[in-house]
Amino acid sequence: MKKITAILFVSLLLCSCKYMDQSENTDEVKNAATAKDSVVNDKDENGCLASAGYVWSKVNKECVKGFSGIQLNPVDKPNNEDETLSAYILFNEDASKAEIFLPKDTTSIVLNRAAKDKPWILNDWQLIQDKGYVLKKGSETKFSGDGEIGQKSINSDTEEQ
Repeated sequence: MKKITAILFVSLLLCSCKYMDQSENTDEVKNAATAKDSVVNDKDENGCLASAGYVWSKVNKECVKGFSGIQLNPVDKPNNEDETLSAYILFNEDASKAEIFLPKDTTSIVLNRAAKDKPWILNDWQLIQDKGYVLKKGSETKFSGDGEIGQKSINSDTEEQ
């Protein structure tokens, strides 16, 4: 009788452990589904994945990384290494439009150029190309840069000649 009781007790114990494992697996599946849903919902109204740094380009009609364009640093911080303080420029194919992504702004502004050697203009914003680019608002220069695409490395281990 003691053997039968011991066998029943061990069987009951094993069954309850199996039930616990199934319960934990179900919770893991639910948590994974919730995490997946939250990633899917991270897209903006144009389908761009904001958490990955993508924004909608009005001139190129696609999701782009805003900080992948030409970087312009604030004039009061010319050696700026914090890309969140910089403005970025993307051009359309014929460079008649310049899309400006300003820091801490969720939308871009599009400046138009009347002719090849003229500045890009929108209201009081003006983008001038002169040994790089200068972005002005009214008469005040706000940003400037060398015209190279991407983030600048100020204290790089390699020197470029």
